Amino acid sequence: MDVVLIRYGWWVEMLNIGDTAPQFSLLDDNEDEVTLSSLLESGPLILYFYPADFTPICTAEACGIRDMHEEILSVDIKIVGISPQNTNTHNRFKNRYDIPFPLLFDKSKKVIRAFGVDGILGIGVRRTTFLINENAEIENRVVSDLFVSNHMKFIEQVISARSENSDAE
Repeated sequence: MDVVLIRYGWWVEMLNIGDTAPQFSLLDDNEDEVTLSSLLESGPLILYFYPADFTPICTAEACGIRDMHEEILSVDIKIVGISPQNTNTHNRFKNRYDIPFPLLFDKSKKVIRAFGVDGILGIGVRRTTFLINENAEIENRVVSDLFVSNHMKFIEQVISARSENSDAE
């Protein structure tokens, strides 16, 4: 069951499987503009939202994804993280932990809200991972605020399914 939050008189519902991901434009850790459409140009995208750089759970998640990054790329999928931290913080985080994929800066939480992953009462960010296809459709997702292993299993399943599909062709 999806979490529905009431905020300032508006209903904010997390995007579901089959929904169209909203277009966005955010700065990455190098202060380059990145759009959803540019990320989808070469294939599917794993887009994950996380609360903050340098926190224990977020660091474990980013490092776990880092360790799978070559496998992710091997099945022609991109991965990108989004949090409200600024580009300087993202850059320090990436350098300290050798994170090889882009981290996008959503200071206003506009994209975070558009995907429905804003924290309760607007505090924080729900740890959520989406698989988005080339048509910007949400193919799958996982929500697990505290358990990084659920996100790692989700990504492993995406890799396995893509690998099986390419083997069948």
